[in-house]
Amino acid sequence: MQPNKPTLHTCFSPSLLHLYDLTDAVVVIIDVFRATSTIAAALYNGAKHIIPVDSVAKAIEISKRIDGVAAGERDGKLAEGLQHGNSPLEYHKDFIENKTLVLTTTNGTKLLQMALDNNAKTIITGSFPNLTAVCNFLITQNKNVVLGCAGWKDRFNLEDTLFAGAVINKVKEQFIIHCDSSLTAELLYEQHKNSLVDFAPNLTHYHRLVERFGLIEDIKFCLTPDGANVLPLYEDGKLVSFSL
Repeated sequence: MQPNKPTLHTCFSPSLLHLYDLTDAVVVIIDVFRATSTIAAALYNGAKHIIPVDSVAKAIEISKRIDGVAAGERDGKLAEGLQHGNSPLEYHKDFIENKTLVLTTTNGTKLLQMALDNNAKTIITGSFPNLTAVCNFLITQNKNVVLGCAGWKDRFNLEDTLFAGAVINKVKEQFIIHCDSSLTAELLYEQHKNSLVDFAPNLTHYHRLVERFGLIEDIKFCLTPDGANVLPLYEDGKLVSFSL
C-alpha cells in the first residue's frame, strides 16, 4: 500500500454507515433502482437543481413554496399525494428543463440525510447512467472515498453493490483499498459487467419494479453506463450539476 494515496471503502447498508469516517471523505450515494438514476437523468435533461427530502409532506410543502415539481416513491410505487414518481424516464428535457425537482424516495434520499447527519462535507450521487462522471470526480478530488449503498430498507442489495464494483474497477489504481466489501463489489461486477441487463432478473428489486409495475425500460436505463453523464453534487441543500 502506498500511504500517499487516499482510501476507498464500500458501505453495503445505511445501517452500517456509522462505522465509517465521512468527515474528510467524498461520499457517493448509490441508489441504482432508482433515485440516483433519476437524479442523473433530471440534471442531464436540464433541471435547475434537485432538493432531496425525507418525507412526502416536505416534498409537497417545498415544491408549493418554490413552484417546483414534487416527486417520489414509497416501496417502488408513486407516493400518495404526489403526481410524479421516481422513474428516470419521466424527467425528459421537455418536462424538467429549468425546473426544480423536490424528490423523496424509500432509500436513496434517506441515506443522503444520514450522510449529512454523520458529518459528510462532500456528497455526490452515482449510478450507472453517470458512472464516468463519478469516477472522474473521485480521481480529481484525491480524497478518501466512501461508496454508500442505499440498499433496500437497510438491507443489502445487488444493484447498488454492482455499481460500487464498477466504480472500484475504474478508479482502484488511484486509491488504497483494504476493504472486503469493496473486494466483494468488484468481484461481483467483474463477473457480470458484460451482461448487467441479462443478470437483472436475479435481483429482488427487479421483481418489485418489473413484475409489479412493468418498469423494464427503467431497469435498462438504470443499468446502462453513461446515458446521463453528469455529476450531481450536494451543496446548500440542493443537488446541482457540477462541471469538472
